[in-house]
Amino acid sequence: MNYHWNWGIFWDASPEGSGTYADMLVSGLWITLAVSALAWIIALTAGSAVGVLRSLPNPWLKRLANAYIELLRNIPLLVQLFLWYFVLPEVVPAAWGDWLKSLRDAPFYTAVIGLGLFMSARVAVQVSTGIAALPRGQMAAGLALGLTLPQTYRYVILPNAFRIILPPLTSETINTIKNSSVALTIGLAELTARARAIQEFSFQVFEAFTAATLIYLAINMVATLLMRLLERQMRVPGYGAK
Repeated sequence: MNYHWNWGIFWDASPEGSGTYADMLVSGLWITLAVSALAWIIALTAGSAVGVLRSLPNPWLKRLANAYIELLRNIPLLVQLFLWYFVLPEVVPAAWGDWLKSLRDAPFYTAVIGLGLFMSARVAVQVSTGIAALPRGQMAAGLALGLTLPQTYRYVILPNAFRIILPPLTSETINTIKNSSVALTIGLAELTARARAIQEFSFQVFEAFTAATLIYLAINMVATLLMRLLERQMRVPGYGAK
């Protein structure tokens, strides 16, 4: 049986009652961007905190940070999303579980939190590695100037560490965008889910997923370009890749 190509399908009316198939893709794109951006904020914030804990001399804080990283990094993202979305409402007190089940846009919030925490474990490894790559004299110099340990991290260690790890953070940014597609399994209508809906409605599977592929490619290329510009702006001679 021959496949009937129809690239004009995107301008046909959507069976959802309003707009076109192209509008379905655009709505999925906005959800993908929103989930990715919010999840990346969580990943960068939590990952930085855990990465700092992993670099402290206190052995108990190191063990706590390592346990956090190993737990989240070694459980597949799909399983984590299922745990957050399906299991958590059943194990918390009944009133909390009922509230979670009735929460509007629950798949969106679940995707943001689940993806953000999953990526935070990867960011934590990058941050701790960047701190370890700095000369030990920087910590001693900060403390010798009268700065407290938190101030030394805030003004001396972290600014230089982030300059070193910007290239791998670029990869993690792209991974966050790509991993957002897993959220379709909990009912989030992001870009991949919208492409799948178009395929199911119109049976134009190649057109739907080709469009989604090109959109993902464009998003990630823009993200890579922006991160490279940031690397150039923040580069300090002697640190980071040339």
